[in-house]
Amino acid sequence: MYRTHTCGELRIEQINQSVTLSGWVQKIRNLGGMTFVDLRDRYGITQLVFNEETHKDLCEQANSLGREFVIQVKGQVAERSNKNTKIPTGEIEILVDKLTILNTSELPPFTIEDETDGGDELRMKYRYLDLRRNPVRENLVLRHKIGFEVRSFLDKLNFIETETPVLIKSTPEGARDFIVPSRMNEGQFYALPQSPQVFKQLLMVAGFDRYFQIVKCFRDEDLRADRQPEFTQIDCEMAFVNQEDILNTFEEMTKHLFKTIKGIDMTFDFPQLSYEDAMTYYGSDKPDIRFEMKFVDITSDMSTSGFKVFEEAGYVGGICAEGCAGYTRKQLDKLTDFVKKPQIGANGLIYIKYNEDGTVKSSIDKFFSADQLKSLGEKFNAKAGDLVLILAGARKKMLNALGELRLEMGSRLGLRDKNKFSPMWVVDFPLLEWDEDGQRFHAMHHPFTAPKQSDRELLETDPGKVRANAYDLVINGVEIGGGSIRIFNDELQQQMFKILGFTEEEAENQFGFLMNAFKYGAPPHGGVAFGFDRLVSLFAGIDSIRDVIAFPKNNSGRDVMIDSPAQVSKDQLDELKIAQIEIKK
Repeated sequence: MYRTHTCGELRIEQINQSVTLSGWVQKIRNLGGMTFVDLRDRYGITQLVFNEETHKDLCEQANSLGREFVIQVKGQVAERSNKNTKIPTGEIEILVDKLTILNTSELPPFTIEDETDGGDELRMKYRYLDLRRNPVRENLVLRHKIGFEVRSFLDKLNFIETETPVLIKSTPEGARDFIVPSRMNEGQFYALPQSPQVFKQLLMVAGFDRYFQIVKCFRDEDLRADRQPEFTQIDCEMAFVNQEDILNTFEEMTKHLFKTIKGIDMTFDFPQLSYEDAMTYYGSDKPDIRFEMKFVDITSDMSTSGFKVFEEAGYVGGICAEGCAGYTRKQLDKLTDFVKKPQIGANGLIYIKYNEDGTVKSSIDKFFSADQLKSLGEKFNAKAGDLVLILAGARKKMLNALGELRLEMGSRLGLRDKNKFSPMWVVDFPLLEWDEDGQRFHAMHHPFTAPKQSDRELLETDPGKVRANAYDLVINGVEIGGGSIRIFNDELQQQMFKILGFTEEEAENQFGFLMNAFKYGAPPHGGVAFGFDRLVSLFAGIDSIRDVIAFPKNNSGRDVMIDSPAQVSKDQLDELKIAQIEIKK
């Protein structure tokens, strides 16, 4: 037996017990006649005591230990004289009478502590060491608990967890596929699934009624904080349901997770906002509603204002930042620089300060009188002490820029508290989006999303105006999950393929198996997929999903720990009948 207890288990009640502990050396303190060693495992830290007067050889052995040595000790639990209230085991220590070195360790490349001196790349290279640190390990424990609660909740609602294939057929819609060559089928390739979409629909055709899977998905796309080339979804599908059935089910699952994991009791119904209103008032289909600061559209009011910048703009709108009239010129210049960043794209920023003394100061006061500016402030419900910020330009671009400005002001004002959670559903997305370059429609979600019944006739006359039976769950400005009611009728699905520019031959080649399945009694069905990594990072209060994945990739899609992706041998390529060609840059 390597241990009778863990390093986080012993308390004052175990005083005088003989125990055996095993773990890693966290820290060594030599205080002359006494040596103290902090012993760590995943459960906590226990202080070990080596007394030179009673065990000289043991004390010398303890002094030879290094950080991260793996050791076993036997000894007696004693009450600490200098108690440490910061750790659960801080009232006791172990008087060691036997020490065994199970394994030595080289000096780690960074300190294995909560606050480490290792940079991101270094810690990812030695990820197995980084995982020893409390904050990283706690993220993985949190991930386990959320997964457990998801399974428990869905099992009680008669969902069946069903695995679907990892080697599937490539489709051109959506992000790039990762492709895998087949040795047994020369010149042909599998793809790794971007989601189990068609398989979960086939399970509904098969009569499974309620399916779920916590599943790996793969997308070959540019990376950022909330993206990885391989990620995990909570993938779900239900038969004989409408949109409200799905929203109700997964709203309850979300509430269950907040209650069991965070101790937060959400007794309210999640608000629902149409895609059109989300874009109009927040400039985003994933609005952060922890704070208000909605957009105010003054385009029509300014069409005859006499101010050329406003009159020639496709959109004039702004936000009211409460209590910010005291912003200095330097602060306003920084905000102007912010909105003029290339990725945001505004040409400039107009401000109106409604001062506490009743005066008004603005960057456009040469063009508007004080009374006119006060009248304009009424449209924003601006009070004394408030600051109105206005952008003017092309509508789509300005809505995006104003959305970024709103989030920036929310951060500056401390309104984006990570301990506050404001969930909502965004509904009524457009079914299609127009691609100017390709001069064709693309599915905004995927080709199997059903249109709203009331918009069916528009598929023939004005496809761009058709709304989808689609929905996203958004929490604190992060899209946590999304889904739709599916097309289950062969005729409607063929119509959708035609609108998307598929020939009959292309549709049959890529999705014939699904179309054939629909001929054998497909039930009405729909589903949702939650971003499991995003959900865990939200609960952990961190921005990057990389920190909640055991072995993540870096921003270049590389695993620097195992040095992957990597070259393969010529023999392997020859066996797959693959030739590499050099492309001159």
